[in-house]
This record gives sequence, C-alpha cells and structure tokens, in this order.
Amino acid sequence: MKSLHHRSRAAVALLAAVATTATGAALLGPGTGQASSHREAPYTLTDPAVDATDVFAFSSPDKPDTVTLVANFSPGQDPSDGPNFFPWATDARYAINVDNNGDAKPDITYRWTFKDIDKRGAADHGTEVKGSLLYNDGPVTSLDDPNLLFRQTYDLQVVTNPTTTGAATATVLTDVPVPPDNVGVASIPNYVPLRDAAIEAGKVGGGPAAGVQSFAGQRDDPFFLDIRVFDLLYGGNMSETGFNSLAEKNVNTVALQVPKRMLASGGDISANPVIGVWSTSERPKIRTFQETGAAPQTSEARSSDQVDSSGEFVQVSRLAAPLVNEVVVPASLKDYFNRSRPDQDAGLPALVGRVQDPEVPALIESIYKIPNPNKSAMGKDRPDLVATFLTGISKKSYPPAGADLNGIDLNRDNAGVASEQLRLNMATPVSAKPTRLGVLGGDLAGFPNGRRPADDTVDIELQALEGALVPDQDPAVKKAISRLGDGVDSNDKAFMASFPYLADPHAGSDPRNGRSPVKFKQNFTSQGGTVTTNVSGITPAAPGGFVQLYRINADGSSTGLGSMNLDSSGTTSSTKRFRVRPGTELTLNYRVFTTRVSAAQENRGVATTFTVR
Repeated sequence: MKSLHHRSRAAVALLAAVATTATGAALLGPGTGQASSHREAPYTLTDPAVDATDVFAFSSPDKPDTVTLVANFSPGQDPSDGPNFFPWATDARYAINVDNNGDAKPDITYRWTFKDIDKRGAADHGTEVKGSLLYNDGPVTSLDDPNLLFRQTYDLQVVTNPTTTGAATATVLTDVPVPPDNVGVASIPNYVPLRDAAIEAGKVGGGPAAGVQSFAGQRDDPFFLDIRVFDLLYGGNMSETGFNSLAEKNVNTVALQVPKRMLASGGDISANPVIGVWSTSERPKIRTFQETGAAPQTSEARSSDQVDSSGEFVQVSRLAAPLVNEVVVPASLKDYFNRSRPDQDAGLPALVGRVQDPEVPALIESIYKIPNPNKSAMGKDRPDLVATFLTGISKKSYPPAGADLNGIDLNRDNAGVASEQLRLNMATPVSAKPTRLGVLGGDLAGFPNGRRPADDTVDIELQALEGALVPDQDPAVKKAISRLGDGVDSNDKAFMASFPYLADPHAGSDPRNGRSPVKFKQNFTSQGGTVTTNVSGITPAAPGGFVQLYRINADGSSTGLGSMNLDSSGTTSSTKRFRVRPGTELTLNYRVFTTRVSAAQENRGVATTFTVR
C-alpha cells in the first residue's frame, strides 16, 4: 500500500490547492514531510542507505520494445554533504521485483550488491602517517581515475521464481563501476562522460539476459512536491505557493532497461501484457557492533569499521506505487509494511481497510469542506481505489472506468491475488504527447498505468483519493477535485531523453541561493474585459527578483503571459493588465523567482480560476 502512502512526499501532500478564489487565496496542496516514500517509516528513517524512495516502470519512449524499471534509495542527499557523501551499503541487497502472473509473488528479481574499493587508508600526502579524509585528491575524469580514493562496483543477478524451490540465480554483470557522487566541479569537471561510461559498462552482452541495460549511481531526486502539506493537515488555510521541497536533492538509483518479452509471462506480451513491479532492500538479520576500544580493522575492501553483519538477509524496505506507505498505511503498521510481502496484503484488514476508507478525504473535508467520497453511495468501500492500488483497472475490476488499463485480469496467466504493486500494461503505446496527470489527463500511458518520471503523482493521487474516478459526482465537486494539487507540477531539472532518464545529480558546487520558499498574495480581478493582475506581500523580501504570469491550459500545460521585476523593496510587482473577451474562463497563477540565478527556486502561486467580467 505504499502507493497510497508512500514516499512521504505525497499522500498527505494531496491536500493542496483546493478551493481557490478570484483573489488567489487558494490552499497550498499536496506535499508530505518526506516524499513518495522518503523517510516514511520509523526504521528506515534511521537507515537511509536502504530507504526506498520511488519506483518507476514505463515503456521506454526511445526504445518502445523495452521497459525501463527504476528504483531510488537514500533520500534527501545534499550534494555538498562530504567528505563521505552517499555510498551504497555493501552489506545490503537492492532489488526490483516483477510479478507477471498475478500471484503477488516475484517471478523475476533483479538484485544489485555493491563492493567498496577504498584507498583512503593508503593515501600519501606527505604526512608522517598515511591516510586521507578525502573522497578524491584531484580532478576525476574517468571511473578508474587514481585520484578517486573511494569508489564502488556492483554485481547484478537475475533470480527467476525466487520464492520457489526451483529458484535459479544467474550473475549477469560483475564488478561494474559506479560513477562517483557529483561532489563539485573542482573534483568532477565533467560528470557526463562518467555517467556515459557507467551506462556502457552496464550492458549485458550475452546469455539469457542479453539486451538488458543496467545503471547504478547517483541521480537528481525526480520526485517533486511541497512537503509542507503536513502543516496543512492540522487545519491551516495557507495561501502560499508551491515550493519544490526536493529541489537540488539527489538520490541513489538502480535502473534497468529490459526487452518486454523477458518480462511477460511465457514471453508472450500479447497474452500477458500486465506486470506488477516493486522494489525491496534487505539487510543481514544480525548486525554486531565493535566493542568499545576495539582495534581498527579497516582495509581497502572494508570502509566500515563499526559493524559486522551476518545471518540470512531480511527485507527492510518495500515500495511500489508512490505514497502508499506514507499516506495510506497507519503509522503503527509502516515498519510492518516495509517487511511484508505483496501476497500478504489482502490478509491484513488494517491495510485493506485503509484503502477502502482512507484518512486523507476525511481530513480534507474537515478543513476544506470538499465532500468525502467515502461517504457517497458510489464511493462506499472505494472500489475505485481498490482497483487503482490493489488489482489494476479494467472494465471487469472497476466498470465505471470504462477502460482496460492495467488490471491483472487482462493477463491470460492470472492468479488474481490482490496486492499493492505498481502495474504496467506493456501493450499500451508510448504517448506522443505525455501529460503530467497521466490517466486523469487522458494519457493512458501515464500513472497509474506504470509511472514515468514526469508524472505528477502527488496531484494524481490527491485527486484520486478525493474521488476523481467515482461516478455521479456533483459537477461542482468534480471541478473542485480537478483543481487539487500542491502547486509543484514538474521537476527542478529536465529529465534525460534516454536511459536512465532521470536527470544528472546536482553538483556539490552548484549555487543554492534563492531556494527558500516565499509567501505572497496574487490578485486577479476583471472588469469590462480587462484583467488586472499583480503580486504583493512577498515574504521574505526578494529585491532583484522577478515574477512571471502564466495561463494554465486545459491540458495542464502553461502559457507565459509576461514577466515583471519586483520593486526595490522586493515585496511587490507592477500591475499587469490585458484584454480578454467577457465570459471567458481563465486559470492563472504567478511564479516568483527570488533571484535571477539559474538555480533560483520557482515559487508557484495556486492556479486560480475565474470568469472574466
């Protein structure tokens, strides 16, 4: 159920911008303290190296005969947080799991394990005692550059039928280099060649996994949301802007590009097009700390001198759809969910009950007065959410949807076990014009049919929780639901057009001024076909900043209507006027930039809809 709760980023974040008025006093929307699944459970909060944050599964836009699978871990990375930065745990196993026959058990598991090559203990910088605190002691221009004092490699295994007595494990990649963390331009003058070399090294050339492409390394955190949503749940009517709380943060990523025939049950995509995907991480069951005063034991292959690990591996994190463990699962069950298996989901009433009667709609109703769909006749027991998160959507599983999207019943090989997974219909064509709202925006190749990096899962899940798929809603209520959002509609960096698609990581030397969120008031009035707009009350003041006015189009895209500099006090913009035919319905918002540097945070006002007089 992580999907509904997960990534602390979102679920609760769903609160966001609800009823807006023509004066722009709209609610700030979705955002969660953590993110899709960042820091969502008590244990993983203390063990970030194995904390799963997001999972993506989509048909590769540039190679549509393949599927790209992505799993992120280790949330909240500040790019400049040295000198150790953010290595993969070497006593852990990271995996992406695929269920292709609907039994809620993995049929294929792709598993990464990591090793250290740590030369810091032998570094000689002219001191009497050898050793260095540095990650690197000169510019790094290749993956095996001698200036790189600490680096990692990985092995990739493919395990078929891992939960059965007939499990088979094949090691398909060995000692593949991990690109170094992007610590800054003095250390990493050009990150791109390092990334490209790591991608090339991750190609599987032969054997049963021939054609698979792997990558493991640091990337920009692709999840975008306003985490301040948690404050809203306590009842604040905040008229702030959407602030991307995860801007300029990095994560650790494992990614695969796999031919679709390798993922479909029996290799038959036409008969079995739907797969379910989730990530897991595992730690050894026993972790023993060194005695106080014990002698040092570090070596080139052992970067940690504090803990010895032993025993069988046990699961400590699990993630599929965003925000499930974060927003849907009660706090008392979050650790349980992380160690649970999908085939256990249907047997835990507390989890299924939260899907059928989620908390967020009740909170939103109490604060923002949008009717709770759980109470309506068509929303009773929320069959829409059961289909979205537990079975996939089809004409059979949820007739009101009127579409065979990604239901497990679309497969010929289908055991029909309900479970929380990220389900992808591999037969759905790649969208020529993707929309951020995915299926809710008319784009059937988007979330919840898999998940692409640019899908706005916070807004989508918020609207879904509020009943976007529930039939027979009052038109005014449906319109209010369609406006729900956190005001953050896109990532802070552009995604790549090819594998691994996530943007390159932020460098430790990147400027980060202008990143603090600001409050402001945006005002929109009209008379006789003249629309008058301005921004005031910017706090904190931003002298030297500027604002841009946007019209929000029906498909969710934005059209710029011009920019204005802030006044010398940095608190007020000039007034902007333009002519529009009376009776036209407009949706506008302002975006405030506190500085003119390229890294400045874009602070978005809530999209405000009104009819021109």
